[in-house]
Amino acid sequence: MRTITAGFVRPLLPARRPGSHKGDYGRVLVAAGSSGMTGAAVLAARAALKAGAGLVTVACPESERPVIACALPEAMTFGAACAGGAFSARAAAQVRAFAAESGADVVLAGPGLGSSPAARAFALGLLERLDIPSVIDADALNAVAAAGFRSFPFPRAPFILTPHPGEAARLLGRKITDREAAARELASVSGGAAVLKGAGTLVCAGGSLLRNVTGGPELAKGGSGDVLAGLCAGFFAQAGRARGFTAASAFESAALAVHLHGLCGGLAAKKLTERCVLAGELLDFLPAAIRRAGGER
Repeated sequence: MRTITAGFVRPLLPARRPGSHKGDYGRVLVAAGSSGMTGAAVLAARAALKAGAGLVTVACPESERPVIACALPEAMTFGAACAGGAFSARAAAQVRAFAAESGADVVLAGPGLGSSPAARAFALGLLERLDIPSVIDADALNAVAAAGFRSFPFPRAPFILTPHPGEAARLLGRKITDREAAARELASVSGGAAVLKGAGTLVCAGGSLLRNVTGGPELAKGGSGDVLAGLCAGFFAQAGRARGFTAASAFESAALAVHLHGLCGGLAAKKLTERCVLAGELLDFLPAAIRRAGGER
């Protein structure tokens, strides 16, 4: 097991080339949100934008689209079929079709979807037929756990899983006592890059295992995971555009996101104290985190 260092992530920071345009930096589609949890969609989409993705669209229940559009003017929105403030099952086909038509490079699925049967059917329907690189987070992971992690037909395109310990326990069907073994199992069973969040977040893919040492208890607050998922998607979109969407670029993008997310937390805690950091404030410290990693002046 190796430690993620600034030296490790520095070469992974996507370059911003003179004369480039927004299409060069990837298109991210964030499938997220429900009534009472629109903030998760906003945090994730804002993180993807702040990471440098060229275009971000939030696919959300049509009933929640006005809220999300007002909260994040830099992102586009797509409203899909819904009931009771959450996606309905038939929204899965609509979002898949929109992803293909809009040329999405990466789909982030999960933040704030909710746990209703219809929302879970939406998540499963979206993922089972998805042929676009993806980040699978939060309620999408819970839907997979309920459907059966070990038999789930994960996308063939490269993807990143981002469970916290509780979600990992539901996926694996047991309490997590050995984090290293759990991270390896999540990666080997799914075939993707697994990010097992928590103190000393682990990133695993294939036979490679990385441990992150940035960040601390300031990250133990609602919304922090949504920000991390958005960073994973934003960096993955750029890496894929630059180097190809592969298992390696998924793994490297996850490591980059985890390291910078922790640096943001540490920098925010120094200014605001560990107690007072809000998830929405983490991205204010991303420029300083990138500079500390040696990526930009």
